[in-house]
Amino acid sequence: MKNLILIRHAKSSWEAPLKDFDRPLMKKGILDAHEVSATISKFLPKTYIMWSSTAARALETALIFAQNISYPIESIVYKDDLYTFDDKQLEKVIKSCDNSFESVILFGHNEAITNFVNKFGDVFIENVPTSGFVSLQFDADSWNTINKGKTHKTIFPKDLK
Repeated sequence: MKNLILIRHAKSSWEAPLKDFDRPLMKKGILDAHEVSATISKFLPKTYIMWSSTAARALETALIFAQNISYPIESIVYKDDLYTFDDKQLEKVIKSCDNSFESVILFGHNEAITNFVNKFGDVFIENVPTSGFVSLQFDADSWNTINKGKTHKTIFPKDLK
């Protein structure tokens, strides 16, 4: 069994004239990330690794979640190739995971996340919102062989308001 939790980065700021990669979180994004991360503990596997895109907004979101779920921030694995909006690239990265890990929490970007969860989950999600949490389970022993799985749980900021 493989467990994958995809979390779309929190809402980012467009105020400063920065490259897309460098955009930080805005206040609403920070608050939403704290709110969602405070509610997910009972839906997490016992052990997992945490991967994040290296883009500022994903990295900041991962740090907020790690702090709130007591995951050591120095153990977060930052991957340049998770800075993608393409679900095929996201799939390639996920399928490259070492099979010794049963569960992965991944912080990334849309459209990749929404398209991935619709391809691999069993519940259609029109759009995974910022700070959105989607947990998928796969009846597979190898990450490389994951295919259609079960959408186990979704938590979106609007659900917590």
